[in-house]
Amino acid sequence: MTVAIIVAGGSGKRMGQDIPKQFLNVFDKPVLMYTLEGFQRHPEIDAIEVVCIDGWHDVVWAYAKQLQITKLKWIVSGGATGQESIRNGVKNLEGICSEDDVIIIHDGIRPLIDDAVLSDVIEKCRLYGNGVTSLPYNEQIFVVDPQNEATTTSYIPRETLRRVSTPQAYRFGKLCWAYEKAFREGIGIYGSSYTNTMMVELGERLYFSAGSDKNIKLTTVDDLEMFKAHLKMSKDEWIK
Repeated sequence: MTVAIIVAGGSGKRMGQDIPKQFLNVFDKPVLMYTLEGFQRHPEIDAIEVVCIDGWHDVVWAYAKQLQITKLKWIVSGGATGQESIRNGVKNLEGICSEDDVIIIHDGIRPLIDDAVLSDVIEKCRLYGNGVTSLPYNEQIFVVDPQNEATTTSYIPRETLRRVSTPQAYRFGKLCWAYEKAFREGIGIYGSSYTNTMMVELGERLYFSAGSDKNIKLTTVDDLEMFKAHLKMSKDEWIK
């Protein structure tokens, strides 16, 4: 079985709106629903779980029914941090998923999920035990001189870097082990840590899967406008 955990537990303060950004309407549909539709249409996704802010569960169920998101099976409450929210989602699947089931973790505010990206992250997880969406880093990265933060004398070759995002996929047994150990020992659960960084801090090797520049995260109003532009944009026929 392949289950998607969609993380929609944040308050979205940086967006500066009155409601959480995952529930902002874009062309009469909440952002989160675009994300769920991407997983609904993919043939390898068997079930969807949403980790959601308290007070919004009924809204998600109502929109899912209206938009025929039939793969949505569970909604659980988020935690105080992103890592707590993901842990809540993983724990809810105990007794439901088997050790070798593929669990995909994805940000609810990344609504432009590509079918090919999903397929590849699932394939990598089946082959290696995990898959992490990634892209090459195309900008030059220079290291700030600690003695003079307005200068630099060194850089990191961009060929040695990858930028990663969600979706990420892990076998359920490894995911349960990782979150139990991480929260018991305080490893990889603080600040901006996520499942992938936690896994590395726990000594796990991660495997890159295909990414897409279209897979933007809606953090600011500018990101929201870019998302709207993507929805309006039709690909020119001559572009292959």
